[in-house]
Amino acid sequence: MQLSLHHESIVDALREVVQAAGGPKKVGAAMYPEKTAEDAAGRIRDCLNPDRREHFTPEQVTYLVRLGRGIGCHALMTYLSRSGGYADPQPIEPEDEVARLQREFIEATKNLGSLAAKIEAIQSTTLRRVS
Repeated sequence: MQLSLHHESIVDALREVVQAAGGPKKVGAAMYPEKTAEDAAGRIRDCLNPDRREHFTPEQVTYLVRLGRGIGCHALMTYLSRSGGYADPQPIEPEDEVARLQREFIEATKNLGSLAAKIEAIQSTTLRRVS
């Protein structure tokens, strides 16, 4: 499936994510498990039709951003970024995020050790003066 590099509206970007995720039936079943497959798919199609009253809630748009991220379709996030005047988003790979957090943790642990040594030095100097 060829992904578009530019979207005229948020509905176009939403539509691309839904199509990349398997279409209205598959996405509808995930978003509306309480509905029949046809009703859920109809609801998705209604939300993707700007002439209808139905619209995705902010939480559902967030779900679709995450769904798109999971399947490598960044159309919606890119549209939101560009329309808000931001640079294109750069997805973070979970492994990269874990490695970054581990490095930060190690650095923070070193800093705590250094602070503890400084506190002990100050306390021992203060105790010698008092004695």
